[in-house]
Amino acid sequence: MFFTLSKLYQAFLSPIPLLLILTLAGVILSAGRRAWLGRGLAAGATLALLALALTPIPLMLIAPLEDRFAGPPVDAPAPYGIIILGGALKGPESEARGQAVFDGGERIPQAAILARRYPEARIVFSGGNGSLFGDDDDDPEAHEAEKLLVALGVDPARVTLENHSRNTDENARFTAALVHPQPGQRWLLVTSAFHMPRAMGLFEKAGFDVVAYPVGFQTLGPGQPFLWSLNAAENLRTFAIAAKEWIGLAVYRATGRIDRLFPGPEDGSPVASGA
Repeated sequence: MFFTLSKLYQAFLSPIPLLLILTLAGVILSAGRRAWLGRGLAAGATLALLALALTPIPLMLIAPLEDRFAGPPVDAPAPYGIIILGGALKGPESEARGQAVFDGGERIPQAAILARRYPEARIVFSGGNGSLFGDDDDDPEAHEAEKLLVALGVDPARVTLENHSRNTDENARFTAALVHPQPGQRWLLVTSAFHMPRAMGLFEKAGFDVVAYPVGFQTLGPGQPFLWSLNAAENLRTFAIAAKEWIGLAVYRATGRIDRLFPGPEDGSPVASGA
């Protein structure tokens, strides 16, 4: 039920679809007896969309997420394993085209680099079919990720696939059930920087001694200027990503799936101790 509600929210109630619906509702109301209300509603929603599309607001929202965790130092002890979260590849497109089709594709190449750096580390890819109407057993991304890792030089014997999870909560729980993390086993978690706070909170909750390895940054870091542009589509996409993460953090905290509203290294994770 939680998964279904989250998908319905993304389709209809997340900020951008909601603003579009309000704009349309305002236009419709403008032709009726309450034209003043319709015009105000349409104008307000349109102005909000323009502000999100043409100002640095989306970057201001995503920057704290990306800056929350720094990667581990290069001289950190070797991890027991490396966990890669799904979402890096478009599975059906990759399968159909016979080549890797990326969506947030930094995760797998960076994981392959880490696999070479830590040749004894176990490699786990976690991701199934996140579609609302998809078949749980239809998981081309996991298999395409494995093929790409092997093509990048990773021994297939090192790779474990968790291919049934549909969201980050299930990534953490299903991966824990698969690999049975033990105290003292240090795991690197590879996912997009904006997604790292929520992912870290969930994997810690699932019992992992986990260290963040964020990838795919969209900002330059603390104290640096924003790479702002007038690319409206890109800005709206950045806002949609940031809004999803902030709302996801609030919902996951309210439902007890994470222990803190905004997980960070000062909360006692291994990053804070320099691990």
